[in-house]
Amino acid sequence: MLLSMNDDAPAPDLETLKAEHRRLDEQILAMGEDPACDQLELARLKKRKLRLKDEIQRIIDSSIPDIIA
Repeated sequence: MLLSMNDDAPAPDLETLKAEHRRLDEQILAMGEDPACDQLELARLKKRKLRLKDEIQRIIDSSIPDIIA
C-alpha cells in the first residue's frame, strides 16, 4: 500500500481520488453558475482539484513500469 509523504497514514486509493475529483468538479461547476458565489472558496476548490489530478497522475505513472527502448 502507498504511503503519503506527509504522514504515516495510508494514501487513498486511485478510485477514491477519482471520486473526490469528480465531486469537486461538480461542486465547482455548481458554484460557477452562481454569480454571488465566494470567489476565494471557488479558487480553493479549483486548486484542490488540480492537486488531486496531479496525485492521480502520479499514481498512474508509478504503476506503469519504465521501459527502456
